[in-house]
Amino acid sequence: MTEEQEQHEVRRLGLEPDDLDGHTLDELTDYLEAGRQPVDPSIEASAGCQLALDALERLRGLSGQLIDADAAAMPEVDESWVDRILGGIALDARAGRRIPFAEQAPGADLAITEGAVRGLVRSAENAVAGLLVGRCVLDGDADVVGAPITITLEVSALYGTAIPAAVDRLRAEVAARVGRHTDLSVAAIDITVRDIQRIETWTERER
Repeated sequence: MTEEQEQHEVRRLGLEPDDLDGHTLDELTDYLEAGRQPVDPSIEASAGCQLALDALERLRGLSGQLIDADAAAMPEVDESWVDRILGGIALDARAGRRIPFAEQAPGADLAITEGAVRGLVRSAENAVAGLLVGRCVLDGDADVVGAPITITLEVSALYGTAIPAAVDRLRAEVAARVGRHTDLSVAAIDITVRDIQRIETWTERER
C-alpha cells in the first residue's frame, strides 16, 4: 500500500494521519500480531496509538480473523460490519474534547480526553460476553463540568446471545466505569444493536 493509499484509508475511518502520529491501523495491526516486538518507541509513546492498540487487541480476542486482510472473504462476516468496528476503533484514537474533572486542588488543571473516555467505554465489552462495541459517541457538552451527556453506543451481537440481558449488563458496566474514572454527568446510555453475527471464533471462545 502506498503512502497516499494509507492516508486515504485513515481518513476513510474518520482520522487524519497525525491522529496516530503518522502510523496506520494496518501498521498497528502488524505490530500487535508481532507481539509488539521489536519495540517501536514512536508507537509506544503515542497516546492515540495506545488507544487503538488496546481496542484492536480486544477485537482480536473475540475474533482474530476480523483484523486479517482476508476477513471480508469469510462468508460469516459482512465487510460493512468489519468496517464499522474498525471505524469505531479509529474514532477512539482521536483525542477529541478536553473533559475536566469537577474537584481539583488549588492551582491544578486536570482533565481526560474524549478519546480516552471512549476507550474506557469500549473496554466495558470485556465484561459482557457476546457483544462487541462499534461506534461510541458522547452527546452533549462533555467539556462543561456538570452538563448532562448521553453516551450512544452501536454494538454487534453474537448469534444466540440473550440480547436484552447482555445490553443491560453492558449499560451497567459502562455506567460503573465512567462513574469511577470521570466526573461526567451521564443522563442516559443509549445502546443500539446493529448486527447479529455468526462467528466461529466467538463460539469457540464461549465453550
